[in-house]
Amino acid sequence: MEPTPDQQIEVLLLQRIGQGDRVGFQELYDRFAGILFTTALRVLNDQREAEDVLQEVFVQIWEKATLYIPERGKPLTWAMTLTRNKSIDRLRSIQRRARLRDEVENEADVNQSIEQRDSSDEVDTLEKGKIIRNAVMQLSQEQREAIEMAFFGGLTQNEIASRLKQPLGTVKARIRRGMMRLKDIVGHQL
Repeated sequence: MEPTPDQQIEVLLLQRIGQGDRVGFQELYDRFAGILFTTALRVLNDQREAEDVLQEVFVQIWEKATLYIPERGKPLTWAMTLTRNKSIDRLRSIQRRARLRDEVENEADVNQSIEQRDSSDEVDTLEKGKIIRNAVMQLSQEQREAIEMAFFGGLTQNEIASRLKQPLGTVKARIRRGMMRLKDIVGHQL
């Protein structure tokens, strides 16, 4: 199917952006910002989060415009896919942070109940915590860093890969191997 004149213009804009053309970037932004924002807002149902995703998407478009291949789809479809994926990643991250916050609150409740238990329970709990902390310290720096970012930082594996400037598969493997190692270490001691 032959691309429409608008699609041809959008392909040219992406090519210009790939060459660092800021005016082309502004033109593409003017064309796509409204619909991409609406897409993010539908997924996230939060205006501020949708604005953040929109900014991240346009940064990604600026950085990856050279990767766009016209034969694989329309420019708007490509940008919408980037937006949808970023929105879903953001939503998952928000949900993980909420779960972590709930876990921390529950742990605080547990800690209060520990204070009310007898001293033998306290010693047992403190020993288990010490075992877990020591186990985490036995992980490689890379595994420990990835696990901390995922479980304490609430980041998605994609976000971790981006921050560490590592391939996604490497991050996934580090987390998986680190968790298996923790299970082996802690399982023998508890």
